[in-house]
Amino acid sequence: MSENARIIVYTGKGGVGKTSVAAATALLAAERGQRTLVISTDIAHSLADSFDVPLGAEPTLIAKNLWGQESDVYYNVRRYWGTIQRYVQNVFRWRGLDDVLAEELTVLPGMDELSSLLWIAEHHDSGAYDVIVVDAAPTGETVRLLSLPDAGRWWLERIFPIQRRAMQIAGPVLRRVMGIPVPNDAVFAAGEELFHRLDHMHQLLADENTSSVRLVLNLEKMVIKEAQRSFTYFHLFGYPTDLVVCNRVLPEGSGAYFESWHDAQRRYQPLVEESFAPVPVRSVPFFDREVVGIEMLRRLGAALFRDDDPVRFYYRGRPYRVRRENGGYVLTLDLPFTSKEQVKLLRNGDELVLQVGAWRRNLVLPRALVEAPTRGAKFEGNTLRVDFAAPTRE
Repeated sequence: MSENARIIVYTGKGGVGKTSVAAATALLAAERGQRTLVISTDIAHSLADSFDVPLGAEPTLIAKNLWGQESDVYYNVRRYWGTIQRYVQNVFRWRGLDDVLAEELTVLPGMDELSSLLWIAEHHDSGAYDVIVVDAAPTGETVRLLSLPDAGRWWLERIFPIQRRAMQIAGPVLRRVMGIPVPNDAVFAAGEELFHRLDHMHQLLADENTSSVRLVLNLEKMVIKEAQRSFTYFHLFGYPTDLVVCNRVLPEGSGAYFESWHDAQRRYQPLVEESFAPVPVRSVPFFDREVVGIEMLRRLGAALFRDDDPVRFYYRGRPYRVRRENGGYVLTLDLPFTSKEQVKLLRNGDELVLQVGAWRRNLVLPRALVEAPTRGAKFEGNTLRVDFAAPTRE
């Protein structure tokens, strides 16, 4: 039994091919003898299509050492939200809704993706797998969901005890006088357990000895911009990134029809490598056929990882950190072998442009910092510290 399964989360803008990259990574790991599960947490599942086999709400054996899973919203809600869902159904029935509509309305937006993420911790704790590869939702959804444990912890510590105590006092009166279904201790206990599960999931995914996020992108301006912003957000919430994958890169000699597209990709490649440094960037070619089925996934995996171990950590550490401090934010960046005189900083809207000698890097700031004025920067040993005031809102 595995004591500490390796967790790899693939995410990227919709349509960049992250499902194929995740499936290829899992297949390669399995063929090298590691018990591997690949799970889709994207509500628009395409993992089964990628392998060209049916997958269900529980892990399904695809090949030797390889299992796949596509979560099902109603299955997940019953498993993780059952007690809470039954209470909400009672409230809707009290308001006169029929059973079918009441059940439909209890599946709130985000429940499916969140429940799918909770599977990750459950599979890790089971010890049944050596590697868990996650085909996550597009970056915006993934960032939002991965930020939930912070909100959950605040709710659990600040608001939850007040609500629970208020229901213990006022609940019997409301139930007797108005007939309103009120949550009992079982509902609050289920909510508390859910928050603890979220916190456990966060601890696993933020553990740089267990987990890492891998960004998949295409060499297109809009895609690169979103990947840069997501990269910063993952650091803001403490999720380490160890690899960036440029997918569908046109090879030399693609023909006159693709010439301008190929030239654009060639211009963007150095920008990607500079933006995400020191996290390594690897490329996957645009194949001459659709990446579907075991054989094409094996080709993709070989092109991406060659003879390397697909589940090793390609980068350890955090290239930079963003944290809250004294009502504002602080961005710190490790710059060894650098002096203050060599560094130039320029703030341009949602970008922080850092130049060290001839090396230039554009850090796309998270939205929390876009409206936060820059207060100044200084060196603390080998670390550059940039201070931001509290965001100003109109």
